[in-house]
Amino acid sequence: MPVFHTKTIESILEPVASQVSRLVILHEEAEDGGAMPDLEKPVQAVSKAVENLVRVGHETINHSDDPILKQDMPSSLRRVTEASKTLEKASDMIKADPHSKQARRFLIDGARGILQGTSSLLLCFDESEVRKIIRECKKVLDYLAVAEVIETMEDLVQFVKDLSPCLTKVSHEVDARQKELTHQPHREILIRCLDSVKSLAPILICSMKIFIQILQQGGKGIEEAAENRNYLAQRMTDEINEIVRVLQLVTYDEDEWDADDLSIMRKAFGAIESKMQTAQDWLADPRALKGGAGEKALRQILEHALRIADRCLPADRDLIRKAVSDISNMVDSLSELRAEGKGTSPQAEALARGIGQRLNDLSRTLGKAIQNAERSGIQQPAHTILGKLDQARRWLNAPWIDDKGLGQNAIKQITEEGRRIAKQCPEPHRTDLARLCDEVDGLSNQLADLVRRGEGNSPQAKEIAQKLNNKLNELKNKIHTALLQRVVEDFVDIGTPLKQFTDAVLAPEGTANREGNFHDKARLLTEHALRAADTARMVAAGGSNQNKRAVEALQNAANHIESLTPQLVNAGKIRMEYPTNKAADEHFENLRKQFADGMNNMRNLVDDQLDSAGHLKCIEDAMRRHGKLCEDAIVQNNPQKMVDNTSAIARLANRALMVGKRESDNSEDPNYVNKINSAADRLQGSIAPMVQDAKEVAANPQNVAASNQWRNSNKHLLDAVGKLREAVTHEELPPLPPAPDLSQLNIDRQRGGHPGGAGGAGGHGGPGGLGGPPPPPKPTGESLRNYRDRDEAPPRPQPPHIGAPPRPPPPSGGHRSEFETDDEGDFDFPMPGENQPILAAAYGLHQDIRQWSSKDNELIAAAKRMAMLMARLSQLVRGEGGNKKDLIDCAKQIAAASEEVTRAAKKLARECTDKRMRTALLQVCERIPTIGTQLKILSTVKATMLGAQGSEEDQEATEMLVGNAQNLMQSVKDVVRVAEGASIKMRTDSGYKLRWVRKRPWYT
Repeated sequence: MPVFHTKTIESILEPVASQVSRLVILHEEAEDGGAMPDLEKPVQAVSKAVENLVRVGHETINHSDDPILKQDMPSSLRRVTEASKTLEKASDMIKADPHSKQARRFLIDGARGILQGTSSLLLCFDESEVRKIIRECKKVLDYLAVAEVIETMEDLVQFVKDLSPCLTKVSHEVDARQKELTHQPHREILIRCLDSVKSLAPILICSMKIFIQILQQGGKGIEEAAENRNYLAQRMTDEINEIVRVLQLVTYDEDEWDADDLSIMRKAFGAIESKMQTAQDWLADPRALKGGAGEKALRQILEHALRIADRCLPADRDLIRKAVSDISNMVDSLSELRAEGKGTSPQAEALARGIGQRLNDLSRTLGKAIQNAERSGIQQPAHTILGKLDQARRWLNAPWIDDKGLGQNAIKQITEEGRRIAKQCPEPHRTDLARLCDEVDGLSNQLADLVRRGEGNSPQAKEIAQKLNNKLNELKNKIHTALLQRVVEDFVDIGTPLKQFTDAVLAPEGTANREGNFHDKARLLTEHALRAADTARMVAAGGSNQNKRAVEALQNAANHIESLTPQLVNAGKIRMEYPTNKAADEHFENLRKQFADGMNNMRNLVDDQLDSAGHLKCIEDAMRRHGKLCEDAIVQNNPQKMVDNTSAIARLANRALMVGKRESDNSEDPNYVNKINSAADRLQGSIAPMVQDAKEVAANPQNVAASNQWRNSNKHLLDAVGKLREAVTHEELPPLPPAPDLSQLNIDRQRGGHPGGAGGAGGHGGPGGLGGPPPPPKPTGESLRNYRDRDEAPPRPQPPHIGAPPRPPPPSGGHRSEFETDDEGDFDFPMPGENQPILAAAYGLHQDIRQWSSKDNELIAAAKRMAMLMARLSQLVRGEGGNKKDLIDCAKQIAAASEEVTRAAKKLARECTDKRMRTALLQVCERIPTIGTQLKILSTVKATMLGAQGSEEDQEATEMLVGNAQNLMQSVKDVVRVAEGASIKMRTDSGYKLRWVRKRPWYT
């Protein structure tokens, strides 16, 4: 089947598919009784192109040393050749008899063979090119595997000489490969991994050098040096393995996350395959030492297998765990025998053979387990709270529809995350958040019970669903507030712990309490780093940004800091033990810089996930809390407390400046930037006076004048933070329309004769032609006295009956804008059935965008049209009406609509003044044209299969078409979501309008 993971393959297949689609349409027209035209010239042109392709293919085989290419490519060449001959035969038959049915069948068979054979040929060659890169990657992996056994400088020099050219070649080839790929996420992964390998390589060499020096001196720190070296080698190994994995990918799922169970299982399986040969080599060598690289590789294979077992289906899980347990016991026995010098005994050799066989069996079992998990189709809850909320709301909107527990499971994970965050909150926020989580769980269980009893569509269930929806919104807001408070606390000052640790490491020998101070500062650094990483993960899950790239980048940054922190402590300990060793000093500086860059990157990513105005509000609240503590310090005559809290206020003010600066740097709106910069300058100038006045108070807390002066300067500082928050929150509003001329308005008694009214005859009058109802009669004095005597109010007069004006008839005929869709027909969108994945994808897009009116919004109009067309494509693929021509035409219309979505999104991006939003919008719309082109090609392939349903090739074509449709619908949803946010940051003078008007629900 066609694959489109490279620009070269796509550029070759697109014109081929276009020609094939023309042949399919000719075939379809002939089915209605028409005569086939003479195809001799176009078929001859195809034959010549095939001859040239086959010739180049044979030359490639002759000059290649790839045995797999030599084995696979000839069959692809034969298929193309046979398809060409079939086309020639069809052409001859059509020339003889333009109405020949057999000729038309040969025409379709030949066209299908040309398209599939060309695709197979291109894929075969591309896979060979990938294998060349992977061979170079495996050379690097082989060198990294022996890094831990190098114990002399001579071996290290040789290691560097061998590794350097391999790394250079891998770098060059992977960089060239990523430029060729069509899937943007794959390109980004390769670039990220390659950059990481380049930065880690010199640090690894430095760590190996310090290890060898300590080993040769026999001094302290050998364990720390070995741990540093192994950590860096393993990180490089993981990055190279990820490069190898991504190089072999030919498809991409827009819904797939790095944290998905399937993604984790695939990565673990790739790591197992990369270590399998090292493990088998250790088993085959009876004199291999216990604890060597081979045994470590084997035990790592078992760890990865358990990671897969934790995420696969229950039946496969038990089988894998038992196999891992058995192999682990056998490895322990073999290691003991070899440690005792009995590695060549019959018992040890039999154990080694048995372990090798079981490892191969385990590998096959793991592969089947991953396939079973893929085929199960079990949908997992989203990876962010906002994503889980969307899944929960879909269930709450229609609880009677079976979603296989996805909605309730999403709610359960939201409350689990809420309780986790609550544990980090002070009282009373902790109790409030935990109570709200309990209420949500209770309502969720009540609704689930009703659904189980078949009452999911009852009034009681709908009432509970509404209450649950409101509680979920309240919980989301409380979680966001708690996260903001946690971020303010943990990221207010990320530099001080590292600076204090660095000072402790660089303290001269003989300094008092040098060792104790080092351990204290190392503990504080570790606690701060781990807490910040934990907060970053919470923000990734619960922040206001659903961008997959941003969320995964933040999770990766948190994991990086968590793994790097103990290695920095180890490097610091080595540097303290060997203060004059240049290698130790260089190694510590390398890791310190990596840690500092990692913390800054993590903080920036956290800030990107949060609302800046809300962030500044939390900073302001924290400053006020510290201000109250300063007041307590003055009353208690406690100078140290005064110093500590004013220092905290200054740090928070600087943090507010940083948030404002990021907002200013991120915007291209000059008015907005000027307002933020002006507020930031005022804040900057207010910090130093407050600090200076606080020093005066700390010197003498009883000095009333100094205390009052500090209160004034602190108030100015708080006011400056508030002004910065207002500047960040401010949005430019459109100018108000001019005020009406009041002199033209009048109320008289002469039009229509109703006192005080503006109505005319028949109740119509005034400028709009519709007058108000006549006023009710006034109660008489006698009636008022009667009610007053009874201490009752008089009855309210009956309101006059005013009927709604009749609805105007729809216009008959007339031109309809190409961007206009029938909003009234949104509710008639077909509901997907059990086995209708394309329709389900279209319905998902429809549900997301139906809330918006398409009037004056070409993006929404095009997206709605795409959803409708995709629903039509689903019917055509299932054979429910239409023909091959309709299928091809529908795919072309979808591709055209996708181009409109991309054009509108890019136009909006050009006018957006927010740089982050613009980048996010361009990223999500970049992939749509490629997916649209692929849809046209795949639809052509599917069209050639109509009439031959049920074959393996037809099923494969359908699966690829389904995956493509799902990716396209998900991409459009992402574009709409990002575009909505970007629309509020447009240049006011651009003249471009994209109105986002929510349609009122039917029940309002």
